[in-house]
Order: sequence, then structure tokens, then C-alpha cells
Amino acid sequence: MAPVSAGRDRGPADRFHRGAAMKCPYCGHEEDKVVDSRSSKEGRAIRRRRECLKCEKRFTTYEYIETAPLMIVKNDQRREPFDRQKLSEGIEIACRKRPISKKQIENIVDRIAEHIEKLSRLEVPSAEVGKLVMSELYSLDEVAYIRFASVYRKFKHKDEFIEEVKEMDSRHKE
Repeated sequence: MAPVSAGRDRGPADRFHRGAAMKCPYCGHEEDKVVDSRSSKEGRAIRRRRECLKCEKRFTTYEYIETAPLMIVKNDQRREPFDRQKLSEGIEIACRKRPISKKQIENIVDRIAEHIEKLSRLEVPSAEVGKLVMSELYSLDEVAYIRFASVYRKFKHKDEFIEEVKEMDSRHKE
């Protein structure tokens, strides 16, 4: 397969390499061209706009500097790699049908990821990540906060919801 690039060749990062294909999220085709590339996330990532050579739809990819894999320690002591997508999906579920934009969710994920990366630890407890999410959602949207808290704290009865709302009210009065 020949290298693929958009317009001018911007160097090795924009070239298509055998075995390193980016699959189109729409049709699964493995050949695309980069139509735009720029620094993103305050220089911590490169945002690329790509166009599939088969269906011609465009999609965005991000490249991040790879560091030692950050592991999340679950409550049962299992370890799994930190996954921005999984974090984003959990926040999106809490924010579903709320007036919260995708960009706001991306900003929350960015702040949380940056915070845990700055800890310079190889392992971070999931409880710590959960607290960061709750803090972000608390200041953003009360309903999203309660939704996330109900899963994070494993609410089993309506009384737990009521108690959480009462605590929120008392914090707002302070």
C-alpha cells in the first residue's frame, strides 16, 4: 500500500503505514487521507481530520504522547489501563438528556486525565477518579451529579437519593 497524504506531504506522521491503518468508523475501510492536522489540548495532542477513501466521510482522531500505562485499581483490586473513552462514556451516561454539550464533557475528561497524570503515579484507585468526576459534575449539573453518585456510591434505596439531595441543598446554603 502506498503512503496516503492530503495535498502536501507533512511528514511521517501523516503517511499511511502498512499494518498501522486507521479504520473508518463508518464503513471500516483501512485507507484514509489526512485533510487537516493541528496541535490540540494545549499541545498535549495532535488533532487530525481524516477522510475515508472509500465512503468519503470525515472523522477526527487524536494522537497523544504515550507514557507508562496508568493503571486504575478497581474496588476488588483488579487493575485495568486508564481509558479516556470509558471515562467519557460514564460521564455521558450521567449527562444524558441534560443541557450539557459534548465539548463540556470533553473538557471534564481532559481536566480529570490531566489531574491524574500530574499525580505521577503508575496506579490510581478508581475511587479517586470517581471523586474527581463527582466534583466536576457537582459544579456543572445537579441531575448529572446525582445520576453519577447513585452508580458510584451504589445507591440501593430511594432514601439514599433523598439524603444526597439534602446534602446538596445544605452545601448550597453554606
